[in-house]
Amino acid sequence: MTVDDHPAFIDGEAVKLVMDLLSVHGRSGEEREIADLVVKYLSKAGVPAKFITHDQAHRKSRRGGQIGNLIVKLPETMRGPRRLLMAHLDTVPLCVGAQPIIRGDEIFSRDSSTALGGDNRAGCAVILNALLSILRDGVPHPPLTFVWMVQEEVGLLGARHVTPSKLGKPQLCFNWDGGPPNVAVIGATGDDHLDIEIEGLASHAGAHPEDGVSATVITGLAIADLQKNGWHGKIVKGKQQGTSNIGSIRGGDATNVVTDRLAITAEVRSHQPAFRKQIIKAYEKAFRLAAKSVKNAQGQTGRIRFSTYDKYESFRLSPKEPSVRAAMEAIESIGLPAMTRVIDGGLDANWMTAHGFPTVTLGCGQAGIHTVNESLNIPDYLNACRIALRLATA
Repeated sequence: MTVDDHPAFIDGEAVKLVMDLLSVHGRSGEEREIADLVVKYLSKAGVPAKFITHDQAHRKSRRGGQIGNLIVKLPETMRGPRRLLMAHLDTVPLCVGAQPIIRGDEIFSRDSSTALGGDNRAGCAVILNALLSILRDGVPHPPLTFVWMVQEEVGLLGARHVTPSKLGKPQLCFNWDGGPPNVAVIGATGDDHLDIEIEGLASHAGAHPEDGVSATVITGLAIADLQKNGWHGKIVKGKQQGTSNIGSIRGGDATNVVTDRLAITAEVRSHQPAFRKQIIKAYEKAFRLAAKSVKNAQGQTGRIRFSTYDKYESFRLSPKEPSVRAAMEAIESIGLPAMTRVIDGGLDANWMTAHGFPTVTLGCGQAGIHTVNESLNIPDYLNACRIALRLATA
């Protein structure tokens, strides 16, 4: 049977599959239940247990977790380069409690207070449908690797800590995540995480405020400096562009105590690694200058502790990259206009490319992700299934 003869797209099995996966909760670090469901499908389809493995990504992750990446390798039935198909298992916390319901051509969460989880259960279903379809109908295929990644939503940690030796040296790599099925993402930004600790001096805020050094004041001055000089939010300095954001500020226990300690988390993004370093230096300079400028009656000042780590590096694939060309051909083969784009977010493809596996990311029809208005367009999802099956079967 050829791909064109395949009946999965008229019998509703692909839709049933995604509905089943959407019904199981599994936010980042808690993916065991959804991974077990995928394995259940694999076992029922006759995939030998020796072809199904988990790596130890969760043990390497700074967040811990229940389980590592789920990896399945199928031996070839025809010659060709190994192909890898992947998607991430985890959803954001807002998806916990979602109950998928179909209205027309769209899938929504029945509960209006939860997100759907199409990001990225749709991607998981797309690659699982390809694998199940191949086995059920005996579609010839080259050697294949399927990977369901964990902890994507909290910094691409599953892809960061994947065990490359378990992947079988794939030469063509494809990832499914959010967006339309005919758009191939061939590049994405890099991201650095910042931890900033502001240490002041506590004192009684009513009796002796002059003896204290307020960590809050230091923080306010530093943020105002960053905003004034164009280092917060969207950042454009000549030909260099990026973004930065202070995501959380924690500290302080009472209104009658001068705040002696605050902890800040922030991020810096840019496609240009050197410019990210420049933005980080601007942050450090602003906080250290602010700390020096705030003094108590005795002339004492606060202190800053500043640390960073790279969440993921930027990448950009050439349109001539074999994975890009294969993706474009597969999109066009089902009658859709093939397009490419570069995004300002992060993808598992960032780390896969860094590991030496240039990876193209395709969408599955999700919209409004990470919000209670999230939806999954069924025709787009089914087109993603068609594209995945073509890419898996060469």
